[in-house]
Amino acid sequence: MACIEARGLRKSFGATIALDGIDLRVEEGRILGLIGPNGAGKSTALNAILGLTSYQGTLKVLGRDPWTERDQLMCDVCFIADVAVMPRWMRVSQALDYVAGVHPRFDRAKAEGFLAKTIIKRSSKIRELSKGMVTQLHLALVMAIDAKLLVLDEPTLGLDLLYRKQFYDTLLNDYFDGSRTIVVTTHQVEEIQDILTDVMFLNRGRIVLDCSMADFETRYVEVMARPEHVAAARALKPLHERQVFGRSILLFDRADRDQLAGFGEVRTPSIADLFVAMIGGQAAETQGAAP
Repeated sequence: MACIEARGLRKSFGATIALDGIDLRVEEGRILGLIGPNGAGKSTALNAILGLTSYQGTLKVLGRDPWTERDQLMCDVCFIADVAVMPRWMRVSQALDYVAGVHPRFDRAKAEGFLAKTIIKRSSKIRELSKGMVTQLHLALVMAIDAKLLVLDEPTLGLDLLYRKQFYDTLLNDYFDGSRTIVVTTHQVEEIQDILTDVMFLNRGRIVLDCSMADFETRYVEVMARPEHVAAARALKPLHERQVFGRSILLFDRADRDQLAGFGEVRTPSIADLFVAMIGGQAAETQGAAP
């Protein structure tokens, strides 16, 4: 069953087209990485999914229209933005009280259990917490809600490496159970590659890549070609070529790995490498697109 399904999804802001008639389907129990340059339409797509903006085309999230049925939908959806928006005057204990009072599926004991693994004090005011601690608090509140869909928009922006790793470890070990669905956008692609089940590239309001990580790992291949074999490798028409320490690294789509192995060291590219190969040149040209 699809958790998110869109057909001809389109959104424009005046003359600027943010989403250009995209089709997408996200199955339940998947972790989708939505990757794109600034202005690609990622935030617009998330806002449509969350019922925060109107759109043209059809969109169903958990079987509901997010624009007309948002109140019901939000019982099953949680969201963490790039800035954890919580009143700075509020104490941690008051944040727990508030969510317990407004969300019928909030498990306070579970939230307390998550916070017990941190150094956050219940008596602290949110303004006294570091950015990383606020993110930990936000995640504890969200993970204690029995939601079917979690949307993360640059959730670790501005956090140091330790907090970022803790965030994703906690998300996987304490929240994701194989039946929930997670959609995450981030510019720190290398940090989420190992947790994703699916990846989607969005550029200029259009989907330019949509595949499972299993397909990604079999479909794309890089070779660090030995100097004497660079010309032969180029003859196979790579998607992209870059230089590292004077060596040519060529990236291919559906190439024969055994044949490439004769040219040099073969490996599966990172999502970031493929992103640069497919979108790098185009992204620099994008002007005036919606966020």
